[in-house]
Amino acid sequence: MHAKAKRWDGVVKIRKLMRERNIKKEPGVSWIEIRNHTHVFVSDDNKHPEISQIYEKVRELLAEIKPLGYVPNISSVLHDVEEEQKEDYLSYHSEKLAIAYALMKTPSEAPVHVIKNLRICDDCHSAVKLISKATNRVIVVRDVNRFHCFRDGYCSCADYW
Repeated sequence: MHAKAKRWDGVVKIRKLMRERNIKKEPGVSWIEIRNHTHVFVSDDNKHPEISQIYEKVRELLAEIKPLGYVPNISSVLHDVEEEQKEDYLSYHSEKLAIAYALMKTPSEAPVHVIKNLRICDDCHSAVKLISKATNRVIVVRDVNRFHCFRDGYCSCADYW
């Protein structure tokens, strides 16, 4: 709430209070299953054995969707950092990493299924719509609220989630 309103002093106070009370924020996690093996991703992941190839695939996908109208929604970044750093934060959200990996490892006609423990952010929702169009793939993201079925640049939620 404070971060979205850019009240960084409020953010600092709340985070300090959370530390004092030993309250931990649940990290955003996305996972996919490929050939009976579950792959788990967190934002800015660096633990996956193929992470450098996954990051490269994400960069390729983002470059591919920019001509289709993708503009990073930096208002989704709730950190007090420089504008260019906000775009980097958005680029490697867990669902983008999971989708990139699935696109690398599954047949071109296979749908992609991603499960998330939190709500998909505005930026990822916009990006995945365009990734579905650019790759001609059906991408299903199950977030904490609902299933999103992305196909041909559209989402089954009709952008209401």
